[in-house]
Amino acid sequence: MGSLIPPVLVAEDVVWLRDQEALPTAARVAAASLARRIGFDEPRCAEVALAVSEAATNLRKYAVDGAFLLRTVRTPSDAGLEFVTTDEGPGMADVAYALADGTSTSGTLGIGLGAISRLADFFDLHSLPGRGTVLTARFWTKEAARRFAVQGSPVVEGLTRAITGEDVCGDAWAARRAGFPAEGGGDRRQARALSSAAPPEAPLGWAQLTGFRRTVDGSRHTDGPRHTDDRQYTDGSRAAAPPAPRTGSGGDEPALLVLFCDGLGHGPLAGRAAQAAVAAFRDSDAQRPEAILMDVHKALRGGRGGAVAVVRIEPAERSVYFCGVGNVSTFVVDPTTGTRRSLSSAPGIVGHHLPTLRSVRQELPRDGAVIMHSDGLTERWQATALPGFLEHSPLVAAAQLLREAGVRRDDAGVVVAKGPW
Repeated sequence: MGSLIPPVLVAEDVVWLRDQEALPTAARVAAASLARRIGFDEPRCAEVALAVSEAATNLRKYAVDGAFLLRTVRTPSDAGLEFVTTDEGPGMADVAYALADGTSTSGTLGIGLGAISRLADFFDLHSLPGRGTVLTARFWTKEAARRFAVQGSPVVEGLTRAITGEDVCGDAWAARRAGFPAEGGGDRRQARALSSAAPPEAPLGWAQLTGFRRTVDGSRHTDGPRHTDDRQYTDGSRAAAPPAPRTGSGGDEPALLVLFCDGLGHGPLAGRAAQAAVAAFRDSDAQRPEAILMDVHKALRGGRGGAVAVVRIEPAERSVYFCGVGNVSTFVVDPTTGTRRSLSSAPGIVGHHLPTLRSVRQELPRDGAVIMHSDGLTERWQATALPGFLEHSPLVAAAQLLREAGVRRDDAGVVVAKGPW
């Protein structure tokens, strides 16, 4: 069984670029500027610009309804850049041929997809002929790339997209290893303890630092009801003793905690609620889904509120523990059979009306995936209708689901956790 040792990347959506005449130029300029701002040297900036230009040009010339996402990713010690492209066709009948050396689309810079894969530190592509393609590439500095080669690839990734006409998305997700404080959580708690005159300002996000988009206010409230239901449930009818929290020390296999929040409504106020939920999740010392959800409930009081779900994945125990309130769709998917099992949330609005919180347990299949998304994606998707998408990285799987099931009339977000467990 694999380990959950690989790092959890913090991703900041920077900009979605739609298919238009200026797409290749806009994407290249934005990528080069962003790479410089996060510390890439000039040769690496040139490589990023070249790869982005090729991918954006292909999207512009040959894809139907293409979209290009550019964003930063970071760990406590490193910052990187990645892009994701999605389209609605025509797809690639022979991906291996498209990636071969010497293959290039006419009228481009002539380096081809194979060269993009060599320039990037991480590259993945999944195509469904006649339906659409998802491509992603990630770039680090040389030192960071060497560290990631040893640590392994992330096991949880996701992406969000604002409703048409809005710049701020009301959906958000976050992940952390159970038993380990999230990056910056202790610093934020200490800052609040030192200052009682005014709430602390939220730390600058990567979007603010690069100037592409202002992040929403991450202010939080700490008042709220106490959590009185610490029981753990293995199904909807009978209680089970709660599992002992894993610390990740010694020989124990670490567990993974994942949160998804859909802020009520759209726009900046919904975005503020979602970011407050993420901050509360990272600050929380709780290790169980229902206790984390209570901390998020306290943080969202006085604001819009939202639908929130939390999962705890324990690979060693082949278990997924889930607690959710509101309209967040959560599935455990067996990649071998395509079977998906739904984990149902209780009715309510986190931050306003909270029902009795109970976690439920679902078995984690071998190499299984846990998928969470908002109602900006329909639930009609089926894993069997997307052959091979769970054989790819969590980011490509999430982007393929967004392409397949996302709707433009609502904020959309999806996060996928999958690994060799």
